[in-house]
Amino acid sequence: MSNQTVQTVSTSNDKYKIILAVIAAVAGVVAFYVLAGQAKYVRLGALFGGIALALVLVFISETGRELVSFAKESIREAKKVVWPTRKEAGQMTAVVFGFVLIMSIFLFTTDKVLEYLIMNVILGLK
Repeated sequence: MSNQTVQTVSTSNDKYKIILAVIAAVAGVVAFYVLAGQAKYVRLGALFGGIALALVLVFISETGRELVSFAKESIREAKKVVWPTRKEAGQMTAVVFGFVLIMSIFLFTTDKVLEYLIMNVILGLK
């Protein structure tokens, strides 16, 4: 047996932060509809305030920090991608179309030969 350390997913405080974030987001949406008689900017302020509070609560939790770290690393990796030139992309597309054309001709021919063999030679139907 191997002795591996077990890492906890999150602390109870982080769980409470996420739960509070969900409650804040829902409260912002509910406030938007409850304040239907108020001015539009008041309703939008309540909606965006609830969502902003939810985002703050998420990003101060460990899960939020890990999400930000993951996003930064993803952007860093995406910058390392070497995209093909227009000419290379056109050549690769032509190769794919050529392969599809050859395969379709091969499959059509195979299908017709098998159809002929089964229908005419084996079953004797014409």
